[in-house]
Amino acid sequence: MRPYILAETNWKALKNAKFDLAILPWGATEAHNYHLPYGTDVFESDALAAESAKIAWDRGGKVIVLPTVPFGVNTGQSDIYLDINLNPSTQLAILSDVVEVLNRQGIHKLLLFNSHGGNNFKPLVRELGLRYPEMFICFSNWFQSLDKTKYFEHEGDHADEMETSLMLYLKPELVLPKEHWGTGASKEYKIKSFSEGWVWAERKWSQISEDTGVGNPKSSSKEKGERYFKDVTQKVGNFIFELSGADTNELYE
Repeated sequence: MRPYILAETNWKALKNAKFDLAILPWGATEAHNYHLPYGTDVFESDALAAESAKIAWDRGGKVIVLPTVPFGVNTGQSDIYLDINLNPSTQLAILSDVVEVLNRQGIHKLLLFNSHGGNNFKPLVRELGLRYPEMFICFSNWFQSLDKTKYFEHEGDHADEMETSLMLYLKPELVLPKEHWGTGASKEYKIKSFSEGWVWAERKWSQISEDTGVGNPKSSSKEKGERYFKDVTQKVGNFIFELSGADTNELYE
């Protein structure tokens, strides 16, 4: 039993417990090229959040990791078989109920531990922050926490070298042999402005990628995944420790 993982702990341990920070991992259920499981984002969220929380806990942080939400926003993949979509309004409803519980029970800090690029929590955090002024709500994208070029050779953002390396480290039994890996080749917008970052439209996944991947996984390895996992969780774990002990009324200098 890990006492900082809600799904593993029990009422005997929790009856008189007090936590400063709740962590809600949020993934997705979707195709990841030909070779990675549909639960890739969930497996990553579970493992990275748990290890990050352990680092904070071992330093004295009073943190609790809630069960991972396994479905995310997949509106751009509606025609990909069994990609499960939560609309943003559904996400808001789920998150609102969780925040209501935490607020009522005196846990006034929440970190949304995001593991899926399609999840956009900023407007949700804005709305709930106004509705629950006692709560401090923030979100993290662990996949943006480090410079990936220092770990991986090929760029990508879905079932790419980074994700494949992580899964080779975390769940190698769920990764198909290399001969089944797609190239992760993807199409870009013809209109240049979309690629410059100041104009946005949702990508239609079945039109941009034949194998659902974006980024070539061919240079992936377990060793790369292990190194990246340890560095990400160390950085995130240090942040979680800092946030758990912080006075949210004194965050600025």
